[in-house]
Amino acid sequence: MGNTIVLLTPLLHGLVKLAGLTPQTIEIEPGTLMNIWVPKETVTKNDQNIPPTKPAVLLLHSFAMDGIFTWFLQVFALTREYAVYVPDFLFFGGSITDRNERSASFQAEFVAKGLGKLKVEKVTLVGLSYGGMVGFKMAKMYPKLVKSMVVSGTVVELTESISLESYRRLGLTTWSDLLMPKTVEGLKMMFSIGFHKVPWLPDFIYRDLLETMFSNRKERNELLEALVVADEDATSYTSYPQEIHMVWGDDDKIFDLDLAMTMKTRLGDKTALERIKDAGHLVPLEQPFKYNKRLKCILESVTKDQ
Repeated sequence: MGNTIVLLTPLLHGLVKLAGLTPQTIEIEPGTLMNIWVPKETVTKNDQNIPPTKPAVLLLHSFAMDGIFTWFLQVFALTREYAVYVPDFLFFGGSITDRNERSASFQAEFVAKGLGKLKVEKVTLVGLSYGGMVGFKMAKMYPKLVKSMVVSGTVVELTESISLESYRRLGLTTWSDLLMPKTVEGLKMMFSIGFHKVPWLPDFIYRDLLETMFSNRKERNELLEALVVADEDATSYTSYPQEIHMVWGDDDKIFDLDLAMTMKTRLGDKTALERIKDAGHLVPLEQPFKYNKRLKCILESVTKDQ
């Protein structure tokens, strides 16, 4: 019964290709490669990239899985009206670097440079969890590129105090305990915390997921260590010119609604918060129809001028 995920990956990739995306490997600099899914219509016959003609939407994935695993249900819903870009962060999917940096800012710079090479000048950024944290860095570092944001299950910055409170509630000692499971039981725990209601899966699926989805363990653990910052070094909430839409699962066990409401207040008047019923932290995966309906309404309103 093994290798289910090995079979599932090409199936998902085939469906995403039918939806109009194609994978590209881009050299950001010597030793640093990005794997990214881009609209087929932006790639010429001789593999040159041209700017998108539709409004660009950038989908930034969670720490639990790569770009297409996180976002395939949104890709199908968006590609008709939007130019959709789905990168893999460094040490996920096919993206790699020989540099030693591990910060969220480094990931943000990596994604922005990739978009530059693809001739993308402005995007609506959609980020889930880790993708939202990198997204906030991108929004601050590249305000001309990031025109607006839609984020779920995330924080502006993962401070020590937010981490300690999450550890206390979830029974963790580090984020790696949750996000880099080593056993089937650990993976089941990650899903039980990530979802409002975990779909039943046989153990062989969990074993396959464990074998195929958690490569580059050393580097990913380093990414998690670099993600937590001292409270006194945290980013100011007042420095975002973008319109920010927060779409939250009402049963997010990692960053709960109370934290989301505090975050909305601190981000100010250009920020809106909506909740989705019967959804946990991984809201786009758990409630794709409700999430996609909200996402499309938001995108329609924020991309009018693009």
